[in-house]
Amino acid sequence: MIVREYEQDEITVHRVPLMLMGGIVAISLLLTASVTLGFVPRQSVPAEARAAAGIGEAQARTLRFFDEPDGAVRIEDGATGEFLGRHGVGEGGFIRATVRSLVHQRRIRGLGPEVAFTLTEWQNGNLTLADPATGRSIEVSSFGPDNRAVYQDLLPAKEANR
Repeated sequence: MIVREYEQDEITVHRVPLMLMGGIVAISLLLTASVTLGFVPRQSVPAEARAAAGIGEAQARTLRFFDEPDGAVRIEDGATGEFLGRHGVGEGGFIRATVRSLVHQRRIRGLGPEVAFTLTEWQNGNLTLADPATGRSIEVSSFGPDNRAVYQDLLPAKEANR
């Protein structure tokens, strides 16, 4: 009978990568603890940061969004009903995404479209799309200048703002 010895490979893990991975875990835990314990300030809430800096509202407009039968989205002034724009299928992707996220929050809470959304331009030039019905808001300016411009065009006196 022939007995075969199987060669066993030794699996080695080098110390340096293990030490580096341990260091990353330790730093992550340290940073998390420092924020939790208040040594490092938490991420700023835009509304609180504006209030602390004394930044006020420059202008605002209420907006209503309607889904049309052909798939387009129609935008109207919430107070006057003035037609502000229409985005067909494949157009206005950023507006569709932001409004749908806010409408989703309304559906979760069983709320309808009775209350118009509010688009606010602040004195520092930032834009916020807010839903007074749910208290949720989206900082439009955080999504870059092109997406900001889409909403900027919905504000009155846009020529004076540029």
